[in-house]
Amino acid sequence: MKRLQNKIAVITGGADGIGKATVERFVQEGAMAVIWDMNEEKGLKTAINIVSEGGKATFMKVNTAIFEEVEAAAKKVVEQYGKFEILINNAGITRDATLKKMTPDLWQQVIDVNLTGVFNCAKCAAEIMTEQGWGRIINASSVVALYGNFGQTNYVATKAGLIGMTKTLAKELGRKGVTVNAVAPGFILTDMVKKMPEEVLKSMEEKVPLHRLGLPEEIAAVYAFLASNDANYINGAVISVDGGMTI
Repeated sequence: MKRLQNKIAVITGGADGIGKATVERFVQEGAMAVIWDMNEEKGLKTAINIVSEGGKATFMKVNTAIFEEVEAAAKKVVEQYGKFEILINNAGITRDATLKKMTPDLWQQVIDVNLTGVFNCAKCAAEIMTEQGWGRIINASSVVALYGNFGQTNYVATKAGLIGMTKTLAKELGRKGVTVNAVAPGFILTDMVKKMPEEVLKSMEEKVPLHRLGLPEEIAAVYAFLASNDANYINGAVISVDGGMTI
């Protein structure tokens, strides 16, 4: 029996990277994957490829930073599939700069997507999930939220904020059958990271006790576990998936 059989799962930022790997893993586990992303070309391609291979997936162009778009998309999910059971808040952006060079606009762009976007999605999903009496909300934090990172004041602030949000929502929603957890990935070998210079990649590997970077599929596997009934008693947790970086 597949762990997510017939579950309706929304994955934000599901067109690429960790999000795409999560979509693929959830479909393998029997879920209907609904991709929310701004990249229409990649999002549609991912959904079409999955359907062509016999899986269940669809794409919706959604800017999670805009509450009205999220609210409309959430209602559409329920209209089309009758329920909204799993939310993976994976969408995120970076606009790196030191504090001296960081403009208010660079700060706000990251806050809007990485923090406000998660609030928007969680609020809309929670209203539906609490009525259903069951739901899973899983937020993508980062190990940098636990120890900081040079030149990423905006990004780190959002990822640290998500940890606090996760714990608070876990307390509020747990009694209504909805668990809320977070995953804190370390250095993950996405297509974007693969384009970095070889010496940079080796430097990153040396910081990890396992001496390698993580794979998107390894993050997706943890998302799938937390979304399943195997994780029924896990609530308000922050799981580091970083090869031991935070030891």
